[in-house]
Amino acid sequence: MIQITETVKHLLIINVILFVGRFFVPALNDLLALHSFYDDRFQWWQLVTHIFMHGGILHIAFNMFALVSFGSVMEQFWGSKKFLFFYFSCGVAGALVQGGVNFFEVTQVVNGMQDLGLNVGQIRSVLNVQFLTGNYYDSGLFEEGIRQVLAADFSKVPPADINLLFSTAIDVQTPMVGASGAIYGLMVAFAFLFPEARLAMLFLPVPIAAKYFVPGIVAIDLYLALKGSSLFGFGNIAHFAHLGGATMGFLIMWYWKRTQFNKNRWN
Repeated sequence: MIQITETVKHLLIINVILFVGRFFVPALNDLLALHSFYDDRFQWWQLVTHIFMHGGILHIAFNMFALVSFGSVMEQFWGSKKFLFFYFSCGVAGALVQGGVNFFEVTQVVNGMQDLGLNVGQIRSVLNVQFLTGNYYDSGLFEEGIRQVLAADFSKVPPADINLLFSTAIDVQTPMVGASGAIYGLMVAFAFLFPEARLAMLFLPVPIAAKYFVPGIVAIDLYLALKGSSLFGFGNIAHFAHLGGATMGFLIMWYWKRTQFNKNRWN
C-alpha cells in the first residue's frame, strides 16, 4: 500500500477543498481556472492556480490517484522542495503549451475576421459575448450578442463565418483546469528513475514496464492532439497540456541526470 507523503497530502487536500468549494463559490472558476489569452477573464496567476481546479468527479479522481501513486514515490526520492519545483514546473509548462496552441488557433480566426474589415477590439468583444444557457452554448444567443456588438458591421460577416466565430468563442470561453500537465511530468520522472517498474491501467490490466508504458501514453496523447479527438469519446481534454508537462518533465530529468543534481541543495 502506498504511503502518502506530507507534501502530496497537502496538495490532495487543497485540490479537494477547491473542487467542493467551486460549487458553493462559483466565482472560483473565473478566478482560478486558466482562461484563454483572448478571454477578458485571463490573469497571469491562473497559469499556476488552474493546477488545483478540476472539471468533474472522474477528472479529479484520476488525477489525485495518479498524484498519490507517482507523487508520493517522487517526494520520498527527492524531498519536498525539489518535488514541488518539478511538479509546478511541469504544470505551468503544460498550461503554456496548451495556451499557446489555443492562442495560435484563435489568432488565425482573428486574422481572417480582420480581412472582412473588423478591428481587433470588435473581434475580442465578439469572442467574449456571453451565450451560455444552462449547461450548453446557445448559437442563437451568440448571434444576437454579436449583432449588438458589431451593429452595422454585422452584415460584413457571412453565415459560415458566424459559425466559425461561434466555435472559436466556445474555445476561448472554455477554461483549462486540472493537474494533468504536472501529473504527466511525474509519470515521465517515474519512468526515468524506475524504468523496470510495472504499471497497469483499468482498461489494460496487464502490467507493463514503465519505460514502455509512459512513452506509450504520451504517444497516444500526441496522436489524439494532432487528430483533434479524445480517447473513449471524452471531450475537452487538453492533450497539448499533457504533452507540455511530459516534455518539461523529460527536459528537467535529462538536465538533472546530466549535471548530477545534488538534492541536498533543496532541503
